[in-house]
Amino acid sequence: MVSPLGIGTEANWSALLAGRSGVGPITRFDAARYPSRVAGEVKDFNPEDYVAKKDVKKMDRFIHFALAASHLAVEDSGLAISASNGERVGVYIGSGIGGLPSIEKQHASLLETGPDRISPFFIVGLIVNLASGQVSIRFGAKGPNLAASTACATGSHSIGDSFEIIKRGDADAMICGGAEAVITPLAVGGFCAMRALSTRNDAPQKASRPFDAGRDGFVMGEGSGIVILEELSTALRRDARIYAEVAGYGLTGDAYHVSAPSADGDGPVRVMLAALNDAGVGPEVVDYINAHGTSTPSGDKVETLAIHRVFGERAGKIAVSSTKSMTGHLLGAAGGLETAVTALAVARDSVPPTINYEVPDPECDLDYVPNQSRSQPVRYALNNSFGFGGTNASLLLKKFEA
Repeated sequence: MVSPLGIGTEANWSALLAGRSGVGPITRFDAARYPSRVAGEVKDFNPEDYVAKKDVKKMDRFIHFALAASHLAVEDSGLAISASNGERVGVYIGSGIGGLPSIEKQHASLLETGPDRISPFFIVGLIVNLASGQVSIRFGAKGPNLAASTACATGSHSIGDSFEIIKRGDADAMICGGAEAVITPLAVGGFCAMRALSTRNDAPQKASRPFDAGRDGFVMGEGSGIVILEELSTALRRDARIYAEVAGYGLTGDAYHVSAPSADGDGPVRVMLAALNDAGVGPEVVDYINAHGTSTPSGDKVETLAIHRVFGERAGKIAVSSTKSMTGHLLGAAGGLETAVTALAVARDSVPPTINYEVPDPECDLDYVPNQSRSQPVRYALNNSFGFGGTNASLLLKKFEA
C-alpha cells in the first residue's frame, strides 16, 4: 500500500484503525483559484527508494507508486521470482487516467520551446500499461502482462481478472492492482467543472464523509494498492502467509450514463450477486462490505439501495465502511488499495471505520461503522468498485481455512 495514510501495510492499517485522515490542502500546485482545494496526497515519498535515480524522470509518478507498492507486496509475500518460475508469474496493474502529469508538463514544454524539447521518454513514461511493464521488467515476471483502465473500478478489475488468469492455468502468481497520480491542475480542474469534488476547504480532514447527510462530493487521492495472488498449491508448497482467499468475482455494466449510477442500483446489485454466485455462496455469509462509498450525494445513496436489494433484511446487520473517508478516492488505484484493506479485515477480524459520519442521511441507513474501528469476526467480505461509464466490479474474499 502507498496512500495518503502512509507507505507500507502496517502504516496504512494502523492509520485506518485509528480513523486518521490523510486529506489536507493541495500542495502539488497552486490551487487558490479552484473551487476544491483539498486532496489526499502521498507524503514523504521518495521515488529513489524504489527507482534508480537515473530512471526517475523517465516515468510518471503513477509508475513510481506502482513500483513502490509492487516492491512492498513482493517482499511481504516472500515470493521469489527467478528464471525458473518467472514465466509463471504475471503482472496486471491498471490506472484510470495514467500519466497526466507528464502530459501537462510536456505540453507546456512544447508550447514554450517547441517539439525539439519533448522528452524521448514521454510516451513510454505515461501510457497506462507501463506500470505493468516496468514492474514486469523489475522482477523478471514473464507471464501475462496486462493493464486495465476502467476508471474507478480499475484496481478491482485488475485483481479479478488476475484471479481468472490463475484459475484457467495461464499463471501461478500475479502481481496486480492499480496506481494513480493525477492531483494536477488539469485533473482537479476537470473534476471541479463536473462539480464532483468536495468544496469543504476550511476543514480538509472532514471533506470526505461517505454516507453522511452533509457530504458534498469526493476528495481526490493518489497512490497504489498491489496484492499478490497465488494459486493455492504453489502458495502452500512454499509455506506462504495467506491473508485471504479470493472466492468470487463479479463484473457488470450499467448501460445508463457516463458518470451517474442508475437510481435503482441495477449494476451494483448484479455485480454483488455475480461475485456471490461465482463463489457458490448466498448473501447470508457476508460479514463486511468495503463500500465504494465515494462521498457523493447520489453514489452513496444508490450503493446503499443496492446493498438493501442484495441482502434484504440482513442489510442493516452487515458492517459497511468506506475507507475513502480517510484516504480520499484513489480513482484507478482505489480498488487495489481497498482489496488489500478488505483482505486485512478478513485476516485480522477487524473492520476500519467510516470517519466524519456525523449526521445520518435517511436514505443511507446501514451500519457504516461510524468513526471507530471494530473488532468482529470477518469470514467473508465484499469489496465494491464502481466507475465512470457504468463499469462495476465486486470481489468476494474469505478467510483461508487450511
